Amino acid sequence: MVGTGGHAVKYVPAQWADIEPWPHLFPTQRHGTAAMVSRAQVVAAVGAAVERQEWSEALVASYVWGQGRIGYGPHRLKEILKGQTIDRAVAQAAKALREDGAVAAYRTMNGAVKGLGPAFFTKFLYFLALVTDSSEAPRALILDQRVARVLRLHAARIEAGIGPTSAEAIAAWTWSDGGWTPHRYDVYLRWMNTAAGQLASAGIGWPDSPSPDLLELALFNGAWDPTT
Repeated sequence: MVGTGGHAVKYVPAQWADIEPWPHLFPTQRHGTAAMVSRAQVVAAVGAAVERQEWSEALVASYVWGQGRIGYGPHRLKEILKGQTIDRAVAQAAKALREDGAVAAYRTMNGAVKGLGPAFFTKFLYFLALVTDSSEAPRALILDQRVARVLRLHAARIEAGIGPTSAEAIAAWTWSDGGWTPHRYDVYLRWMNTAAGQLASAGIGWPDSPSPDLLELALFNGAWDPTT
């Protein structure tokens, strides 16, 4: 998690007052002013919840971080948590991650919980991977709309150089705004690991460790543009 642990978002705990179970390590839901939660804090909260096998609590920690101050976040999460399959689905994903790796966990979560799409369950898998012993590589990473749109621009540029007249359409299909298949997630993870490794060896000041999650953050924040 080199370079990413301090990445924090702002949220108001009181806006999530109806959400249970609430992460033990987060401020109380009576806290009415804005608070910050970092990736490192979410890792700690997810780890504590997983240790007690409180799967929904682990999901809540990652979801709150993912939504921040977006107003509809608490309502959506409350609806997600109503699903009777939530704990079973999350527990199965954790088992798949531990035994077979990130893509298997993605396949397990994909479509398993109503209202919980890849943009948010990959956030959960990312944090879960940081507290889970897994010998399978590559490690789970976040894939959301903002990252996919950067990859779309990159794919369109590469494909245009090869020659297809419909490069933009192909890129838009390959890297749509959502609904990514397990295969597409696998392609994403492998590309991110390769690209991070190349950056680490390029002598441009990138950390010696490949740090694919640092690359994900750079794409998300617009700090690195692969189209230039």
